[in-house]
Amino acid sequence: MESNFLPRCLPALIGSLPLTDHARACQLVLEYTPQIPLWIQLPANKEEGMVAQFMPGLPGICATADRVYIDTDQADFENEILKYYEDYMAVADGDADLSASRFSLSAETARGFFVFIDSLKDIDSAPAAVKGQVTGPFTFCTAIGDQNRRAIIYDEQLKDVAVKLLALKSRWQVQQLKQFDCPVIIFLDEPGLAGFGSSEFISISRDEIAGSLAEVIDGVHAEGGLAGVHVCANTDWALVLDSAADVVSFDAYAYFDRFILYAEQIKAFLDAGKIIAWGMVPTLNPDELEKATSASLVDQWHQKAEQVQNLGIDADQLIAQSLITPSCGAGSLSVDQAVKVLQLTREVSEQIRQTVN
Repeated sequence: MESNFLPRCLPALIGSLPLTDHARACQLVLEYTPQIPLWIQLPANKEEGMVAQFMPGLPGICATADRVYIDTDQADFENEILKYYEDYMAVADGDADLSASRFSLSAETARGFFVFIDSLKDIDSAPAAVKGQVTGPFTFCTAIGDQNRRAIIYDEQLKDVAVKLLALKSRWQVQQLKQFDCPVIIFLDEPGLAGFGSSEFISISRDEIAGSLAEVIDGVHAEGGLAGVHVCANTDWALVLDSAADVVSFDAYAYFDRFILYAEQIKAFLDAGKIIAWGMVPTLNPDELEKATSASLVDQWHQKAEQVQNLGIDADQLIAQSLITPSCGAGSLSVDQAVKVLQLTREVSEQIRQTVN
């Protein structure tokens, strides 16, 4: 971990916008969050859904008009699995170049990454950090099914294949982004963790999820990157706070009352020098966004920050180890609403930093 990275309430974004033009998306990112820019996912382009974007490289992919899945009944599926593990071991052992492997992102499904890289080459000074993202392993493995529509998280081999793919795609991003000589943060986007513990996933253990998160986080750390876990609803926050993640990103606008219940884990997390990303700008409820102002959100943040300080966290420490973000991605909003999210994120960050300096 880049232990000297202290964001001091700088603004950052969560990965999506409701555009189709990557150049425009990059321009907005660099306009509103130049200190910690990120590459943007544009789900209006069908190949850029948060799961589909990271599927290339998996063995047995089969696409029909209405779904993409893993077909384990294919005649050559076992050979595909064998070749997959051969490719994985070659990269893991240093015998093959990760950047030339199936584990790199492709311009077909992750065009935003490559436009982002080109844009960063034209800026005048290095940012405080740069940010990438990957779909988290629980969300990924519960969203992809096999030919029988059974989620691959219930197949030990397919789950292992998927988690290793995500770990190396995360590692590849860090390798690519390190060229800009600043800390690299990779968020594992885990909206699916809101369903952990529900009847739908009752057979999936906490240890299984923790192990999958650890493997992807280890991939980020192996290249010297910082790993964040983002959940945009409520979850078992101890699972995330007890992980090796360097950043925990949560919807502080709507779910702070649930998050603060994990007092012991929050204090231990911050005392370890880690970072909380406060999702203060609402993105999941357009009505809430419509009435939100920077002043009202700053007031909310100070009230909630005081509750964290009451756990025994010094005010200066909390400021140093905080990021200000939207509650989630803005890909499902209108363009005007998304721009308001960007504006509010920047303004809330600026106003908080002005009040504490």
